[in-house]
Amino acid sequence: MLNPNLEAIELSKEEYQRYSRHIILPEVGLDGQKRLKAASVLCIGTGGLGSPLLLYLAAAGVGRIGIVDFDIVDSSNLQRQIIHGTSWVGKPKIQSAKNRILEINPDCQVDLYETALTSANALDILAPYDVVIDGTDNFPTRYLTNDACVLLNKPNVYGSIFRFEGQATVFNYQDGPNYRDLYPEPPPPGMVPSCAEGGVLGVLPGIIGTIQATEAIKIILGAENTLSGRLLLYNAWDMKFRELKLRPNPERPVIEKLIDYEQFCGIPQARAEAAKQQQAIAEITVRELKQILDSDAKDFVLLDVRNPNEYEIARIPDSVLVPLSEIENGSGIEKIKELTNGHKLIAHCKMGGRSAKALGILKKAGIEGINVKGGIAAWSKEVDPSVPEY
Repeated sequence: MLNPNLEAIELSKEEYQRYSRHIILPEVGLDGQKRLKAASVLCIGTGGLGSPLLLYLAAAGVGRIGIVDFDIVDSSNLQRQIIHGTSWVGKPKIQSAKNRILEINPDCQVDLYETALTSANALDILAPYDVVIDGTDNFPTRYLTNDACVLLNKPNVYGSIFRFEGQATVFNYQDGPNYRDLYPEPPPPGMVPSCAEGGVLGVLPGIIGTIQATEAIKIILGAENTLSGRLLLYNAWDMKFRELKLRPNPERPVIEKLIDYEQFCGIPQARAEAAKQQQAIAEITVRELKQILDSDAKDFVLLDVRNPNEYEIARIPDSVLVPLSEIENGSGIEKIKELTNGHKLIAHCKMGGRSAKALGILKKAGIEGINVKGGIAAWSKEVDPSVPEY
């Protein structure tokens, strides 16, 4: 309802007081506040980006907010996902978000979709909403959200974050570009690390999410100066903003239907390849590793392939650090050859994926090894709880 019947919308005395700082802005005014009350916004994800934008949309007086998420609150979320609190750890994120939204704005209608967004349900979920906000963290869902917005002609407010950098824009609005104009093809699986692997500055999603909320509000108000056609880039460490122009690609494929986005992004193929590689690499559990360490055996080298800062956080006794990056560029291979020197090689990382990848590279170089299933995360849970989890 981006063009609602404003005469049919009324504000209560309490709403006049609550939104007075909006109403006195000529760019918003009474009509603008009524537009916000009549508007509906769907947020996909209640993580780092969804947290601040949901808070500000509710505070702004958006009348109906939908939330799509099926995750639960984890203590590691609390460093950046400010809509959630400690008391909600272990509980559904969408329930936590709804609870906080209604504390801010008890008159807001909050719709919950505790499910993964898929090609089977996306069109039905997105259809009732005026604006869609992409707060996701994976490529299949980003392409799915984009294509569903194109098919339904919905504006798509996009944001993404990693480490110290973020970006934001508005897709599929006023004949502007869509996500496929920025990324015609997805990157190979595993090329872009997740925040769990690469980290993220806690305040970064607050900045990008707030920008997304700003753009959604401007769309509802009918503002012309949105980020459509402009990609805003932000580097928190350098405290710099840059802007790139985006234009629709006249040769891009026409989106006619929703597809299998996991397949499109190569995820099943990557999983199959990873499973194939893991089958070729021997594994032991963390309990079996503990038995080896307790036996005082001297015929092995325990290799840690995580990053140096991770090694500082937590480590397994007697492990030797050679980061995966050094193994990938070849500089660490000779070092490992010297370390092993006829000894058995056992490798681990945080959860087992990077060490399996490292062992695959080392195998091609003639170095056989054994992977620790579950990595140091499993070690902390099953063997030594004093080792910090991160």
